[in-house]
Amino acid sequence: MSAAGVKRWVTALFAALALGVLAVGCTGGNGSGPSPRASSPSGTDTGAATDTKVLAVKIDNVAPARPHTGLERADIVYVEQVEAGLSRILAVYSSEVPPVIGPVRSARETDLELLRQFDRPTLAFSGAQSGLLPLIGRAPLDAVPPSEVPEAYVRDPGRPAPHNLYLRPARIPYTASGVAAAEALGLRFGAAPPGGTATDSRTVRFPSASVTFTWSAGTARWLVALDGAPARTSEGGRLGAGTVIVQDVTVRPSSFGDRSGNNTPFTETTGSGTAHVLRDGRAYEARWTRTSTDSPTRFTTPDGGRIDLADGPLWIVYEPR
Repeated sequence: MSAAGVKRWVTALFAALALGVLAVGCTGGNGSGPSPRASSPSGTDTGAATDTKVLAVKIDNVAPARPHTGLERADIVYVEQVEAGLSRILAVYSSEVPPVIGPVRSARETDLELLRQFDRPTLAFSGAQSGLLPLIGRAPLDAVPPSEVPEAYVRDPGRPAPHNLYLRPARIPYTASGVAAAEALGLRFGAAPPGGTATDSRTVRFPSASVTFTWSAGTARWLVALDGAPARTSEGGRLGAGTVIVQDVTVRPSSFGDRSGNNTPFTETTGSGTAHVLRDGRAYEARWTRTSTDSPTRFTTPDGGRIDLADGPLWIVYEPR
């Protein structure tokens, strides 16, 4: 077996062992099992599901942290730039929650503004810089780091620290709603807009990282590659997205930094700008608007028309302007 195969086998074994420890099912506490991903019929204007609670998990995204566990079950996957030009993931769950998620890493200031779109989300993260902790404490969210719920976290001895911390969601006060997190933002699933350009792949580059989406007609998914390597789950499957939104944003320095002296970039998720929506093997020009931190992001065609999502996970990548 190759080294990569051994790594996947060890991680899958770890996930299975962690699953065996859980006394309740995948919905994060009620034992009823996973719910199907909710979707609205095409053309139905249901509005935002404002009472939908989501679980957001900050996930590591460097090579030693891969393959990821539970990321394939996220409703929304945000990819943002962090220190030294690397990328990190914020995975949002609502329709269902897997038994193990990770590896979990520390929160960033960007996450606090991004998550204001949701109605008091639960945020799982490994910790944060001391100066950021008071901001997290005042944010309208329920924080569940290891310091608050140590029984909800476990380390995988087969991986190097700090890339080996995993969340067991059944041990935090959260229960999946059965409603896709995208619908909590007022987004809907439905038919593609007219037009678009046939597209085989799209790559977003950060200074020291990249994410590539390649269309697979056979799976009706945009298959994900991270830093040039196919992104796989801990069970060996490929990560894929039903819809990808590449959102053009301003990334600027913040007042925070890491231990190596690198500044922590802040991604501005309020305001407006251009975007590209990838679905069904085509790319569509779009606009995004978020008028305030308490408002959800709206994605429209350049002339203001609605853009619906394809069935499946939604990946939103914040591309620096």
